[in-house]
Formats: sequence, C-alpha cells, structure tokens
Amino acid sequence: MFSSLKVRNYRLFFLGQVVSNTGTWMQRIAQDWLVLSLTGSSAAVGITTALQFLPMLLFGLYGGVLVDRLPKRPALLVTQSAMALSGLALAALTLSGHVQVGHVYLAAFFVGLATVVDNPARQSFVSEMVGPDQLHNAVSLNSANFQSARLVGPAVAGLMITGVGTGWAFLANGLSFAAPIAGLLLMRARELYPVKRTPRAKGQLREGLQYVAGRPELIWPVVLVGFIGTFGFNFPVWLSAFADNVFHVGAGGYSVLNTLMASGSLVGALLAARRGSARMRLLIVAALTFGALEAVASLAPSYWLFALLMVPIGICGLTVNVTANTTVQMATDPAMRGRVMSLFMMVFMGGTPLGAPIIGWITDTYGARAGFALGGVVSALAAGVIGLVLARVGGLRLSVGWHRGAPRLRFVPREREQLATAA
Repeated sequence: MFSSLKVRNYRLFFLGQVVSNTGTWMQRIAQDWLVLSLTGSSAAVGITTALQFLPMLLFGLYGGVLVDRLPKRPALLVTQSAMALSGLALAALTLSGHVQVGHVYLAAFFVGLATVVDNPARQSFVSEMVGPDQLHNAVSLNSANFQSARLVGPAVAGLMITGVGTGWAFLANGLSFAAPIAGLLLMRARELYPVKRTPRAKGQLREGLQYVAGRPELIWPVVLVGFIGTFGFNFPVWLSAFADNVFHVGAGGYSVLNTLMASGSLVGALLAARRGSARMRLLIVAALTFGALEAVASLAPSYWLFALLMVPIGICGLTVNVTANTTVQMATDPAMRGRVMSLFMMVFMGGTPLGAPIIGWITDTYGARAGFALGGVVSALAAGVIGLVLARVGGLRLSVGWHRGAPRLRFVPREREQLATAA
C-alpha cells in the first residue's frame, strides 16, 4: 500500500504535501468565513470560489504547454512560493485590520493563476520521482494525502477561527508551504527519472488536443471525468440543502456529512494504493456505482441512512478520480504529459463551476432530492455509454449468460463470442 514511499524523493514530496494540503484546507475554510463576515452574502462566497477556479478554466491548457517546456522541480518551487506569498499577504492584511473583500477576491484569483501551472506540474512530476512501476501507487497516495488533509484542515481552521481569528489561519497556510519547498530543495536530482523537455514551437496547444483526441484510451476517461465533475461532484450544493431543508440538522449535521464523505474518500484512496494497476473496467464500474449510489441516496428516508451512504459514495468517487488519473498518465507519452494532465484537470476542476449553477437551480426549484438524483443519473448514464463505446473500440461485445445458477453480464472479445455461438 505504501511502496512508493520507499523512494526518498517521493517521500520528501509526500511529507511536504501533508503539511501544505492541511494549510490549504485551512485557508479555504477561513477564506469563505472571512468573506461571509465581511459581506454577509453567500453570493460573495460563490464569487470567491469561482475566481479561484476561473484561471484553470481559462488558461489550464496553456499551463500544460508551459509545464511540458519547463523543468518540473524549479517550476514547482516558483508556484509553491507564489501561493505561500498569497497566504502571507492575506494574513498581514487580516491581522492588521485592513482586509477588504476585494483583497480576498484578488488572493483567490492569484492562487488560481498559480494552480494553472502548479497542478499539471505536480501531476507530471510524480512519474519523474517514482518511475512507471510505482506510478499508480504514488498517484493513489497523493489522493489519500489530500483527503487526510481534508479531514484535519477544516477542523484545525475552525479551532483557530474561533480561538484567535481568521488571520492566523492564513498565516499558518502561508508558513505551511515551507515544508514542500524544503522537500523539493532536498531532493537528489540524480535519483529522478528525467523526461526530455519539449522545445518551444508553434502549435503545441493544438498538438496536445490532437494527441488526446486521437487516442480512445485518453479521450474517453477525460470525457467521463468531465461529466462526473460537472454533474456528480456538486456536494456543497446538495449536502447543505439536505442538511438544511430536508433533514433540518443544521451546521453540525452538515459537518458530519462532509466528514463521512471525506472518510470514504480516504478509504478509496488507500484501496487504490493497494491495487497494482489501473484498469478501464474498474473506472467504468466505479463510475456506474457512484452514479447509482447518488440516485439511491437521494431517496433516503432518514438522515442517518443518507449520512452512511456518503461513505461508499466517497469511496467510489475517489476510485473514479484516481483510476482515471492513473490511466491517463500511464497511457501518455512523457513529453505530452503536462498538456494531457492540464486538460484532465481543466475538465475535472473547471466542470464543477459550470455545473453548479445548473444543479443549484434545479435543487432550488425542484428540491434537493431531485437535484441529487439528476446528478447521479447523468453520471451513471455517462459511465454506461462510455463503457459501451470503449468496449466497441476494444473489439468487445456484451455477453449474457449464466454462471453458477446466476445471470452474468460481461464483455468478451468478438472472436470468442463468435466461437461460442458456433459451438
């Protein structure tokens, strides 16, 4: 489960991210609370979130082009330092009493700009630290790392906000970047798996898009992640609506729902780390199950049944993310990995701000149950259709039969099915 941590360079990277990810989650909670305190407006909180995701949506593909041209470790040193400065600046403004909502908007947009390069660089750099044999394990542990921080960061932020104020949470986040920066500086360059950088040339963005479009093993996982990211991952909209309007459990009940989902996501990441490889079949099955569970949860008659369903939903959602991420990375030429991963992250992260207003409107108009059910149905349908497309591309057909007295559906090669029919 933890085999990639035997690699010294990756171990330094992993430990640095443990600290930094916790700080990042602290800042997210403190940032939203500060905006709400300054304006009293939930819409202003939404604007802050949109500004943080907008750069990835607008410039994500260009970030991938830059990452393929640049050495990954120096690029990460720059982006991590930039995000540290943003946190420290916001801390200084807040602690001095001069902060205004415009400052928070600017800081969120600035972090989003840094993420345009930081995200694909971090994704691509994993393979340079561990090599192809440990890539799946390392990607899974990265997700486990992030989900662990998602459990710890908000709790610590809540204590700091109520105890000493939001400014100290921003300061803690800014200082937390010292850990990944130190890890990057302590790495041994000779133990990396170097990738030849792409020289500057015209048409590299178009080249990256054509590269993905011409490979079914890349384009369809990206499309699937796009559908699920846009329609299936709107949990802030749904969970708050269920907690407030359906089950009437307040902020405490909302917190429990998020904690259970984060716990499921952590379990999913650790289970993914145990698997030696990523299979397309697992991706489709996990996505189908994820959508079906959302549809089932939308009908849950009681709060605790709904809350318990958050655990398997978290497991399946994280399995989809890790499996798609690993599948795409393993199938991509190293020289193209920055552009491909920037497209992957742009579709996954950029889809949520686009889908959230639609899902939010449906939830407000027809109720939380209708909104959640729609997200699940769209996710499951997308998984089913893409599964059939991939089966057709791979020369497979759906076989219906019996196994030990029970019906069984599976995909088999066309030649095998033809032989079975002839027999």
